[in-house]
Amino acid sequence: MRVELAEPGATGSVVVVGVWPGEPDAAPRIRERDAALVAGLGVDLGRRLARARATGARGDMTWIDLEGDEPVAVLALGMGSAGPTDARRAAALAGRRLRGQGQVLVRATAELDTAALQAFVEGLHLAVPAPTWARTSPSAPAEVIRLERDPDRAPGHTAADDAAAVARGAAHGRATLLARRLAHTPPQLKGPDWLAQQAVRVAGEAGLRARTWQPEQLAADGFGGIVAVGAGSDRPPRLVQLDWGDPGQRRVVLVGKGITFDSGGLSLKPADSQPLMKTDMSGAAAVLATMAALPAVGVTGLHVTGLLAIAENLPGAAATRPGDVVVHHGGGTSEVVNTDAEGRLVLADALDYAVRDLAADVVVDLATLTGAATLALGRRHAALYATAPALGRALEAAGAAAGELAWPMPLHAAYADLLHSEVADMANAELSGPGPGSITAALFLRRFVADTPWAHLDIAGPARSEADRDDLPKGGTGFGARLLLRWLEAGAPA
Repeated sequence: MRVELAEPGATGSVVVVGVWPGEPDAAPRIRERDAALVAGLGVDLGRRLARARATGARGDMTWIDLEGDEPVAVLALGMGSAGPTDARRAAALAGRRLRGQGQVLVRATAELDTAALQAFVEGLHLAVPAPTWARTSPSAPAEVIRLERDPDRAPGHTAADDAAAVARGAAHGRATLLARRLAHTPPQLKGPDWLAQQAVRVAGEAGLRARTWQPEQLAADGFGGIVAVGAGSDRPPRLVQLDWGDPGQRRVVLVGKGITFDSGGLSLKPADSQPLMKTDMSGAAAVLATMAALPAVGVTGLHVTGLLAIAENLPGAAATRPGDVVVHHGGGTSEVVNTDAEGRLVLADALDYAVRDLAADVVVDLATLTGAATLALGRRHAALYATAPALGRALEAAGAAAGELAWPMPLHAAYADLLHSEVADMANAELSGPGPGSITAALFLRRFVADTPWAHLDIAGPARSEADRDDLPKGGTGFGARLLLRWLEAGAPA
C-alpha cells in the first residue's frame, strides 16, 4: 500500500468523501464540492445518506456503487469530530472496507489539520490485515491511496506541512505493522535466535548499530535472569542492543521484554491461557519497531539505545525451579517463587545493564508483564509507572497523541514488603497469595534502576486484542511503538 498526497484532478476507482455530524435534529454535513462531485456521477448524496440514516459519527460508512467505469464506487465516511483520534479510527475502518481496491482518492482529508492528517495516515496503515499462514489470506490493502487537501488552507499551512504529516504517519504506521508482524509469527518459528536475527536484519536496513549476546556471553557477563528464564528451552536466550544517534548526546534507553513463548515454565499456565503467549515478546517488538523508525522520523539530539531481552519460558529438564535464587546483572538476587513471573527477571538484567554499564540518562521499559494490569485497566490502557513525574506526564501525553493510551499507576512503596524473601534480596512475586500484582511487579523492577529517571509500561492489556476493533486486529496489536516515537520526537522529556 502506498499513501500519498493527491495531485490536482486526481481520481480513483473509489472516491472517499467525508461526512460530519450536523446540528441536533439536522442532516449530517457534507462539503458542497463533494456533493457536486457525486451529483455529477448521477447520485444525490444527501438523499442517499438520509436513506442510509447516516449520522457522520466516526466510522459510519455508506458504500454507493456506481454504473460507470471509474470511479466504480463512492464511500461516504463518517469523520466524527475530525480530531486525530476520530480521524485515525475512521481511517482504519475505511481501510478495511477498501481492501482489494486499486487506486483510491480520499477527499475526506481535505479539511483536516496536520495532526489529524497524520493520524488518518496511521489509521490507513492500521487497517492492513494481520499476517496469516492460512491457505486463503484476507484481501490485500488498497494499492495506492491519494489524499486530497483543500487548496484554501489556513494561512501558515503549507504543502510541506502536509507532506511531513503524511511521511510521519506512514513511518508510525509501518512501525506498528512491524511490531504486529513479529507478534503474530507462530512460536515454532519465533525462537530467541530468530527474533535476535530479525532485530539485526532490521537494524542493518535502518542503519542502526547492533550487538547480540550469545548464550555463553550472557552467562559470562552476568545476565543471570535472562539465562535462568531460558534454561528450560532447547532454544537458548539472547540479548540484543541497538543504537541510533550520536554517542555524545543525552542517552535514552528503551527496554523490551522478549519472551518468544511463555508456557509459565514449571509454574505451568492453564491450557486456555497459552495460545496468546506467542505475543509475550510484544514489548521487545515495539522497541525494535521504534528503533527501526528513528531514521525515518528524523529524531536528533539523542543517543537512543534499544535493549531486547529475549528468552523462551518452557518447563524443560533444566528449567529454573520455584525456590531457585537468581543472581542478576550487577549482583542483585531474587528468589524465584513463581516461574510464570519471568518477564521481570529478564527485564531486571537489562535495566541494570542500562543504568550501570550504559549510564542511561532516562530508561523506559515495555512489557506484557501482568494479568493484573489487564484486570485493572482492560485492553485499551497500559499501566504506566514512573519515578519522575515529568516523565510520566510526557509518556501519557505521547500515548494520547498516538492513540495508545496509558494510565498513571502508583508505585506504592509499602507493597514492596509483599516481595520479601528470606534467602535473596527479594522474591519475584508475592508470597502471600493474590495482591496488587501490577504494582508489585513494577516495584520489583524499580530496584534495578537506582536513581535514574525510569518509567515502566505494563502493556499486557493493549498489546493483545480479542477481536477486530476499529484500529486493532485480533491478536497482537503492536502497541507502544507509536507512543515511544511521539515521545522521542518531542525530545524524550523526563
